[in-house]
Amino acid sequence: MNFLRIAGLAACLAAAGFAQQRLDPVQWSMTSVAEAVPPGATVPLRLTAKIDPGWHLYSLTIPKQLYPTRMTLADNPAIETYTVYQPQPVRAMDPNLKEMVETYSNQADFWIPAKLTKGASGPVELAAQVRYRVCDDKQCLNPKTKTASFKVTAVAFAPAMDEFKPPAGYIEVKPGAVSDVAAVVNQPAPVAPPASQQGLGAFVLAAFGFGLAAIFTPCVFPMIPITVSFFLNQRGGLVQAAVFSLGIVVLFCALGLGVTAAVGPFGIQQLGGNPWVNAFIAGVFGIFALSLLGAFEITLPSGMLTKLDSASRRGGYFGTLLMGLTFSLTSFACVGPFVGPLLASSVQAQGTQPVIGMAAFATGLSSPFFLLAAFPSYLKKLPKSGGWLARVKVVMGFVLLAVMLKYLTNIDQVLQTNLLTRERFLAAWFVLFTLAGLYLLGLLRLEGIESTDKLGIGRLLTAGAFLIFAVSLLPGMFGAPLGELDSYVPEATGGVRGGSATAGLEWMKNDYRAAIERGRQENKLILVTFTGYACTNCHWMKANMFPRPEIADVAKGLVLVELYTDGSDPASEENAKLEDAKFASVSTPYYALLDANENVLATSGYTRSTEEFLAFLKTRSKA
Repeated sequence: MNFLRIAGLAACLAAAGFAQQRLDPVQWSMTSVAEAVPPGATVPLRLTAKIDPGWHLYSLTIPKQLYPTRMTLADNPAIETYTVYQPQPVRAMDPNLKEMVETYSNQADFWIPAKLTKGASGPVELAAQVRYRVCDDKQCLNPKTKTASFKVTAVAFAPAMDEFKPPAGYIEVKPGAVSDVAAVVNQPAPVAPPASQQGLGAFVLAAFGFGLAAIFTPCVFPMIPITVSFFLNQRGGLVQAAVFSLGIVVLFCALGLGVTAAVGPFGIQQLGGNPWVNAFIAGVFGIFALSLLGAFEITLPSGMLTKLDSASRRGGYFGTLLMGLTFSLTSFACVGPFVGPLLASSVQAQGTQPVIGMAAFATGLSSPFFLLAAFPSYLKKLPKSGGWLARVKVVMGFVLLAVMLKYLTNIDQVLQTNLLTRERFLAAWFVLFTLAGLYLLGLLRLEGIESTDKLGIGRLLTAGAFLIFAVSLLPGMFGAPLGELDSYVPEATGGVRGGSATAGLEWMKNDYRAAIERGRQENKLILVTFTGYACTNCHWMKANMFPRPEIADVAKGLVLVELYTDGSDPASEENAKLEDAKFASVSTPYYALLDANENVLATSGYTRSTEEFLAFLKTRSKA
């Protein structure tokens, strides 16, 4: 009985040990085209790492604290020198380390040319020792050490070896200097920073501008002199104004933080093309638009506002803070149309952009209260409330209907229903912006303009701007390019923009394997584009970057394939898995230049720099 227990325990321990031994997502092997070489020759060793799906291996050139892969040849008197070359890694944010790292997925081929001594003779075993760590999106395994070897025979009568030349895009890594900046073969393409970093400054300025624009609404503007006068009659009025402004900032930051916490930084990215999310946003904009046009009035629950108002009247800084919160809630019917687009524009961003956007918006909204409390003499210079506030509200209603259509087109493109085509979308925008212009001219009778009102210069010029914009949309209905607007306007049928298929470029769609096979048959590199139906940056790149002559000339020599990741079809799901597994990325647009063997030569993201994107396309050539 004791024997059986011991045998069972031993079997369990052996099984556990075997399972632990098998828990290694990377299998290493080393090969070479040379089996017999003369003494003093250089043996080109190819060290291959086959990586299980969902896992990634770190490069040799990331900082030491991030556990880079270490790769050396075992000491052997027959080896004079050797060099290590690594392929171009993929740069991406690591969800475990919270750092930008360089990784490999699926398979990575390293080259270690080893020069033999002139006295080498007979069989020589060349053994590579690798120290590495692998991670997936949830965990990292403990570092491991493996050895892979290859035997070569050194004989005097063996044929001479050609000088070793590393494949295009490979990086030379000096032994023992894994954290240093590597010398790059054939000038690697620069890695574009994420779009969220590139456009963060512009986004913050836009959010601040939205906050300033929200001041000139019927819910906010009349409250400025009343609120500032209250601060001036209090002891420490400037501090009271600062606390009041802080209350506004706190509320909107909490709103942005709630969005981020609800879906997470990567969840926000995935919501951009979700039809239900886009339908909800479109519905919110539609409700706000109809309310601003006078169909009904949006009010918050009176009980909640009454309790907040009574609490704010208790005085002190806490009461002033609650006053700021109450003001933000009561004015939400007017500022909501500004807040909605900001949060929606953060849907395709990553990290804390919703919080940053809300902070910038609230700062713009609260700034006049603080500044006028600091400089009260300017109160007298504020324009008086009047009919112009009602006109602002109505015009905002037309604009929000136009924004609502943008989110409806996202649904249409993701589901591929083709109901809201480019022509219909532009026709609807033309009508809406024309109506806004006619309203400001007094030709459309709505709230805010009476028949006896005089047409001022400001109203005339604003009406002219709306009508000019509306007319400028007409050429787009007949295939003409619209520049920046092409980011928001649906593509024409067949992907044609400006009367040409993006400068004559031929794009394959949702067929990665066919693109690789075509690249192999035509001896071309493959440009894989991970894109989205609802991705505005993707639309901008295709409509404005690829048609540029210098970009189009290079792109014509590539196999071009678009892989959509935000659709509701199985292809989009497979494309998203491919991007995550092979490139450790969920970003769109994301560009990868591959050879016919699916080796990653270079990667890039959204950029407005022609030189940068051209460098990405041109700095890789086949070996």
